[in-house]
Amino acid sequence: MTKLKLKKGDKVIVIKGKDKGKSGKILAVLPASRRAIVEGVNMIVRHQKARKAEEQSGLIKKEAPVSIANLKLICPNCGEPTRVGYMVLENGKKARICKVCGEMLEK
Repeated sequence: MTKLKLKKGDKVIVIKGKDKGKSGKILAVLPASRRAIVEGVNMIVRHQKARKAEEQSGLIKKEAPVSIANLKLICPNCGEPTRVGYMVLENGKKARICKVCGEMLEK
């Protein structure tokens, strides 16, 4: 299994599918199925029965997982949708870089 280049907390844009053009923050990454849950994207409606007194029953809207292949990272430096590359630093650690502007994604 290959390593995913997107992480929880990254801002991404959807490039394919019914939600094309929408953007949001990654809430969770599911590496086994190569999917991610993105805030406000791929919304589904579920019928839910209250299990406790404080829970709400009825129709609940929530995000469903979306394929990683349909997402592109938005670079925090240049603001463009980009691919992710890697660079090895002097101390031996790998850092993610933007393929558009060449800047590091994490500081």
